[in-house]
Amino acid sequence: MARHLLPVVFLLYLTLPFIVHAQNNQSGFISIDCGLVDEPSYTDETTSIYYTWDVNFTDTGVSHNISSKHKASLERQFWNVRSFPEGTRNCYTLFVSQGSSNKYLVRASFVYGNYDGKDSLPEFDIYLGAKWWESMVFENSSSVISKEIIYAASSDYVHVCLFNTGKGTPFISVLELRVLSSDDAYLDNSLELLGRFDIGSKDGKKIRYPDDVYDRTWTPYNSIDWKKIDTSLTIDQAPSFSFTPVPPSNVMRTTAIPANASDNMEFSFLPKYNSSRYYVYMYFAEIQKLQENQIREFNIFVNGKLLSSEVNPLYLQNLYYSTAISETKLKLWLNKTSRSTLPPLFNAVEIYMSKDFLQSETYQTDVDAILTVKSTYGIKRNWQGDPCTSVSYLWNGLNCSYAGTDSPRIIYLNLTSSGLIGTIAAGISNLKSIEYLDLSNNNLTGAVPDFLSQLRFLRVLNLEGNQLSGAIPIQLLVRSENSTLQFNFGGNPDLCSSGSCNKSNGNKVVVPLVTSIGGAFLILAVAVISFHIYNTRHRVSNKVIMLGANSRIKQELESKKQEFRYEEVYRITRNFKTVLGKGASGTVYHGWIDHDTEVAVKMLSSSSAQGYLQFQAEAKFFATVHHKYLTSLIGYCDDGTNMALIYEYMANGDLANHLSDKNGNILSWNQRLQIAVDVAEGLEYLHHGCNPPIVHRDVKSKNILLNEKLQGKLADFGLSKIYPNEGETHLSTVIAGTPGYLDPEYNRLSRLREKSDVFSFGVVLLEIITGQPAITKTEDKIHIVQLVSDMLLEREVKDIVDPRLQGDFDINYATKALDTAMACVAQSSMNRPTMRNVVMELKQCLENKITYLSDSRYTYESFPGTLYSVSFDRISGESSLAR
Repeated sequence: MARHLLPVVFLLYLTLPFIVHAQNNQSGFISIDCGLVDEPSYTDETTSIYYTWDVNFTDTGVSHNISSKHKASLERQFWNVRSFPEGTRNCYTLFVSQGSSNKYLVRASFVYGNYDGKDSLPEFDIYLGAKWWESMVFENSSSVISKEIIYAASSDYVHVCLFNTGKGTPFISVLELRVLSSDDAYLDNSLELLGRFDIGSKDGKKIRYPDDVYDRTWTPYNSIDWKKIDTSLTIDQAPSFSFTPVPPSNVMRTTAIPANASDNMEFSFLPKYNSSRYYVYMYFAEIQKLQENQIREFNIFVNGKLLSSEVNPLYLQNLYYSTAISETKLKLWLNKTSRSTLPPLFNAVEIYMSKDFLQSETYQTDVDAILTVKSTYGIKRNWQGDPCTSVSYLWNGLNCSYAGTDSPRIIYLNLTSSGLIGTIAAGISNLKSIEYLDLSNNNLTGAVPDFLSQLRFLRVLNLEGNQLSGAIPIQLLVRSENSTLQFNFGGNPDLCSSGSCNKSNGNKVVVPLVTSIGGAFLILAVAVISFHIYNTRHRVSNKVIMLGANSRIKQELESKKQEFRYEEVYRITRNFKTVLGKGASGTVYHGWIDHDTEVAVKMLSSSSAQGYLQFQAEAKFFATVHHKYLTSLIGYCDDGTNMALIYEYMANGDLANHLSDKNGNILSWNQRLQIAVDVAEGLEYLHHGCNPPIVHRDVKSKNILLNEKLQGKLADFGLSKIYPNEGETHLSTVIAGTPGYLDPEYNRLSRLREKSDVFSFGVVLLEIITGQPAITKTEDKIHIVQLVSDMLLEREVKDIVDPRLQGDFDINYATKALDTAMACVAQSSMNRPTMRNVVMELKQCLENKITYLSDSRYTYESFPGTLYSVSFDRISGESSLAR
């Protein structure tokens, strides 16, 4: 229970000034003067609102004062701003003590005031939680721009984030939150304010708190065709209506009627923004005591349609009507009925735009847990706002699952080499959906906690390179032994395998004390596990890694490939002189056989057990598989101590290097397309030409090698898997692959399919088309699918293709290729094409058979990580790929 309360207590501490002052009839108020530095808080002289500084609500930004020439005309809370010159996303986190059972008014206000002395008006976006709220555009330096939204919080936190869009530094002046009385307030979960008008205002002044207990701002509105009337009496809410946040009495006691008593009333409003739905709230109250022979009755029309007939406003009682419209303009008519002796009246109106916030915020328990981790270790990074906003703005080191309409869950946490000090954070125990946890290469101390073994979805746990001590929980070792958990814990000298431990010069010895038969079984189980771990480590550390003299894999290799002694490998590589590359499974060297055949020699990494397993997989693969678009194995070395695989040499290196903006040799469009076809055919062979099928699992541009003719070949088969039984639709495996290329469905469900390779190939194809890496190298680390999807909303295809090609490509072929790539990265594997279909589509590009219309149109749907699937509106109205 205490663990669950940690983040709550922490945030309660941060917002203590606000909570204490809530006793002054401002319960449910958070009022932040952004950039305030002179004092921690003050009370506004006009409104009596208690404002506090923002240091407890955001971790970043710089405080500034606006230019002195603007201060005289502005309230005190606008004299300062906080700007955010660094990072793409910077956020405020507001803790709402009333929780998710209420709706909230959130208001962000901005005055540029030439705070930076540049006289340059910026543009930027603001987000509410994971959802885009508004784009900020300023007309001058002195005007106050306020954006207000009524918002149904889905958690105990409200995140307001400013996004740098490359058009100037984001800033904010004031941030305010007000709790409304109930979830029934207003009709929609998210309503952005377009206008809130006090009709017939007597003095022309805005009305807000304390007159309006919810601190809504009412702007005066009058017309030359109207006559203002008012009363000093109090207006009450009509008892028959349950709508709670009614306008304050000071708004309702002024009203307007037609200047000509025989006229009707007309009110028009043209929204500045387009939306699928607008909401209008109209308020009426009779403020004159009518005589027996007097009747005030009218019909309400909205955009020519009758909303309500024979409306009789009640004396000194608030009456409201609401409606939703889809038109992009609003016109209200209040028409006097035939029996009415008095003209219609109109007291107040609110107009809102519905905000379709489709993306859910991160699961509340996960947010609490990760905030506890952040607090425990003092993590800065970009850990602001909602953790799982989108793949473009994920917290560094996090990944999330986005299953259906459920809230995103944190499934991946990588804090390797992050300078962590202390014990393993207890908050991790509440990341119930975590699948990958890497805490390696830090300075963590203490025991390995039992709760790690209770994380039932955990597939990878890396605790290497710390100062952990004591016994490893037996359940973690059991899960590691039965291959349901990839567990790495080396480099912790005081950590022992299980049970009670005694230090020795060698490995730790398990000495459990048992007094029952059950204890004896425990000894046996632990002994087996310890022996296995010792044996594996011993073999790895001494390079004694053998296929086995009588193994089927070695027999097949001997029958088909040339075997080399280690001395020959030494000569072939010229004493291991030239390194071509390094990977998880070993180092690759350049070499020559008989002075006329260039080769690439992969030597086993002496410190990687995983490298040995990948080596075995490649040996098994090449013993049975051969194709012209897969790199060829020429020979091998296995002398019991040293092990190597010898491949054909690919003179032009890997595709990733050729697509890099640092490479001066630019691949032409035709060369790129031919390479894509080559690799697609190689994958097609693995999926459809092998029995049983083979899934590569690590398709990426780095694993596509080019020979002297720029022919593309797929390489690195250490992670490849086969389907052992005919008719199986997927394999359940420990997740493996490269971030940026991993199929999100596979990442979420651990279910491997051929379509997982299709997704990875789609990412590579997008790299080929755009020249962008799978994940941008900027601080934001935007995924290429997100990047291209955003581009497609605003740009034409010709502007998405790699600009280094300088337009030297056929737009129809480029469109076809882009269609194919986006189909490959569809949300569901069911909607992705097979590699056979991909090959057919890409070959059409080469064979000049495209007859596309030029006005291609795209539509999108969100999917895990806010990557996107795409549907096609072409000649046929559908894609030929998604079958």
